[in-house]
Amino acid sequence: MCGRYATTRSAGDLTALFESSDDTEGRLTADHNVAPTDPVPLVRVSAEGHRTLSLGRWGLLPPWSRSAAGAARMINARVETVATSRAYAPSFARRRCLVPADGWYEWVRPAAGGKQAYYMTPLDGSVLAFAGIWSVWDGPAGPSTTFSVLTTAALGELAEVHDRMPLLLPRERWSSWLAVTDRPEALLDPPPLDWLAGLEIRPVGRAVGDVRNDGPHLTARVPVARSAVPEEMTLF
Repeated sequence: MCGRYATTRSAGDLTALFESSDDTEGRLTADHNVAPTDPVPLVRVSAEGHRTLSLGRWGLLPPWSRSAAGAARMINARVETVATSRAYAPSFARRRCLVPADGWYEWVRPAAGGKQAYYMTPLDGSVLAFAGIWSVWDGPAGPSTTFSVLTTAALGELAEVHDRMPLLLPRERWSSWLAVTDRPEALLDPPPLDWLAGLEIRPVGRAVGDVRNDGPHLTARVPVARSAVPEEMTLF
């Protein structure tokens, strides 16, 4: 967790929502099946001190990385260790970002066998903001922005699907997450349970398991047999 998510809003929608400028240069596209190393939108504070919407590749590469080979293993940073990890701590201290998402996917192995995909998304259709950290990696093709999503212990009904979840930031916490602070550890509290109650846990079809598939059909609800009771929590 979290290893796949959806982000489909336009640059115009996101800049209005996050009160940011647009630095995506027209390259932002809807993606219903974001996978590690994909380019997706993130919101951060520019050197001039204002919010900007830009593109980053999912999978943080510290500046000292020798190659991009490890990016797919760096998509998530745990809140329990992000402040002390050699790879993540510098970004957590100085380079935090918001990662816009429509929702995220998890896979559960039911008692009946196989794996059932679930899509966690706001009931009211609003945009989620994952807590993220970013870095710039100077690779063979030039500098590129990379990022990781912070994860925390799952709460409430979400724990029935997986034991981890993204660190979700309610709107009133966006500014503090992006702000300069000497105590970033104080920003790691999970969202309140009553706020999480606004999320739907929606069973979806198997097509999302193939990263080559994309489109709104991936988030459509499918029926689940009564025997599909979670037995073992897995990623994918």
